Amino acid sequence: MKNKINYILKERKEKIILPEKLGFGQYFTDHMFEMDYSKDKGWHNATIKPLSEIYLHPATSFIHYGQTIFEGLKAFRTIDDEIQIFRPDTHLERLNNSAKRICMPAVDTEFVLEAMRELIAIDSDWIPNKRGEALYIRPFMFGSDPALGVRPSSEYKFIIILSPVGAYYPEGFKPVKILAQDDYVRAVRKGLGECKTAANYAASLLAANEAAKKGFTQVLWLDGVEQKYIEEVGTMNIFIHFKDEIATPKLTGSILPGVTRRSVIQLLKEWGLNVTERLISIREVIDAYDSGNLIGVFGTGTAAIISSVGLLSYKGKDMMINNGNVGELDLKLFNELTAIHYGEKEDTHNWTFKVEKKAIEV
Repeated sequence: MKNKINYILKERKEKIILPEKLGFGQYFTDHMFEMDYSKDKGWHNATIKPLSEIYLHPATSFIHYGQTIFEGLKAFRTIDDEIQIFRPDTHLERLNNSAKRICMPAVDTEFVLEAMRELIAIDSDWIPNKRGEALYIRPFMFGSDPALGVRPSSEYKFIIILSPVGAYYPEGFKPVKILAQDDYVRAVRKGLGECKTAANYAASLLAANEAAKKGFTQVLWLDGVEQKYIEEVGTMNIFIHFKDEIATPKLTGSILPGVTRRSVIQLLKEWGLNVTERLISIREVIDAYDSGNLIGVFGTGTAAIISSVGLLSYKGKDMMINNGNVGELDLKLFNELTAIHYGEKEDTHNWTFKVEKKAIEV
């Protein structure tokens, strides 16, 4: 990789005024980062340029064979009007793990992180300043060969786009309803479950749509072989708060290794709580609920940070958790992480990476 970024910057004369309701993934900043890969040149043409459409040949390989991966992370404007990204190094490490599994070339994580910082600095006026809001960062890579044939592409394109997003809980931290079901399988061990690739999300859409019609926010997936052990929810990892333990499904190859999951495990250990990564059967959860040993259930992910589960349903059995209210530990974790995001609390873990708000010399 050539450690040089080319700049083609858009001239903007008017002030950026963000919509009152940002939602998620509806608005995009002025610029994008893009670079290309070929076997003879490696990664090249690294450029920050105005956001634009991508020209694709109808035979572009990823469209037909699904060779595409992505990441999702956030940058925040702190209470001191600084800008910081939460754990971008870990996200880029996970991107390369996904790339390896899908037969794609790795990126130079230090170079991409620097490009990400430059891109955010250029479009820093797009970062919201309300608590709960953020700048969502979407790096993605796809096979770009204009040819048909079931094989790894020989050419790739890597892009980063930015999107200002609203608060996940605009009306306050609210519990969600999730449905555990075994009608469908999302992933199996030794498959693609541990990768952030489009196939995993395509596999989840039908079940999620059916659950939504029944009034549930998301689906809690069971393992793909025995359909006995809980794995993860559509857009988040899951934690079960038992009376004497906080357990989360161990990474067996069919679960995405969440960055927020990793952060929460570290925090829980530092707080002296008994946190374990192990197999958890849906029957164990039901038995704990029936015996009064189920204290809470919560999810972790980039979008919501922490999602407190107020209702868990399986095969017609509705388990109301904490009387449908937010769990005490769930709220503590949410407040701790958001305080770090917005600079309200010192980051003692080196999780945040600063973005210098300075004019970029081009």
